[in-house]
Amino acid sequence: SGPLVANPDPMHLDVVPFFGPMYVTGAASGLGLAQTEPVLGLDHRVTMDLSNAQVALQTTEGLFQFFLEPAAYSLPTLGVPYQFSKVGVATNLYGGLPVAWGKLAPSDNFSVQGGKLPTLIGAEYMFTFQNMNIERGLLWNQEPVVSRGVQGNLTTGPVAWSLSLNDGYYSGKYNWLSGAATWTIDPANSLTVTAGGALSRNAVAGPATPLAQNNSTIVEAAYTYNNAPWTITPYVQYTHVGADAVLGFGQDAATIGGAVLASYKFNNYFSLAGRWEYIASNGSAAAGAPDLLGFGPGSAAMSLTLTPTFQNGIFFLRGEASLTQAYSVTAGSALLFGNGSGRTQARFLVETGVVF
Repeated sequence: SGPLVANPDPMHLDVVPFFGPMYVTGAASGLGLAQTEPVLGLDHRVTMDLSNAQVALQTTEGLFQFFLEPAAYSLPTLGVPYQFSKVGVATNLYGGLPVAWGKLAPSDNFSVQGGKLPTLIGAEYMFTFQNMNIERGLLWNQEPVVSRGVQGNLTTGPVAWSLSLNDGYYSGKYNWLSGAATWTIDPANSLTVTAGGALSRNAVAGPATPLAQNNSTIVEAAYTYNNAPWTITPYVQYTHVGADAVLGFGQDAATIGGAVLASYKFNNYFSLAGRWEYIASNGSAAAGAPDLLGFGPGSAAMSLTLTPTFQNGIFFLRGEASLTQAYSVTAGSALLFGNGSGRTQARFLVETGVVF
């Protein structure tokens, strides 16, 4: 969905006659990051890292299709410490094969797939090169990223439907139901509604499985206008976590947020993308509400991001400046900037590499 253009003529191997041509695509890139108020003990003021080293192998024809994406990757995201690509940090969240699925497609308008699937929920995606901005935003922090499960897809006229039974926030317990419906109004306009939620209590927690979000319900609606030179996507998000004494949630908590993603393409080489977002949570720390934003129950946050991009063929170079502001914070919250008292963080990034 971002300004980077995929290779229109990717490599392919005609060695899998049962599946048809196998296409080989991917990305290799590195980034540098400088920031104010790094989270004490968890982050650095200046960072250099490999942001992507991955290859995607996929087939797109026939009854049986597959997609495999062995990868190393980092997860730069606003409002949280930087997630390095090295083993044990970002790559270890979803493994060295973060996305992998097989698909049964008996017709052009119906298919069933299963495996490690990208979430149906959200307007931003897992890897940096897929998005308008290098960093994912504050609303992205509330969404699943990769879920293991099965998914059915059906297209009826201008509406595409998907329904998935999965393990939510990568918990290993298959008690989440997710769905999406996209109405293509015309070639330039579309409307998408997505939703997901836990069908039962899930006490699993870990680096890729936040306990509160994994027991939540989430609903989003996004409108996209895509007509050169503009791409604009405003969307809204609502999440809810019910009180649960077993999980330690003494009070209900919810978030409501909105964002606008936009990209303007000046010519075949240069574009500028931006993102504005605001998200607020409710609940009280004294009443035992879960902390959904990382700044304490009842906190809020806003961000502004600008990302100029240059691309020539498969080569790209991007810069980025972002500002994140937290409000109504709880002193000593885990993700407060600096020494635990900061409210504002500025970041500056450069990313360069190839998409092939």
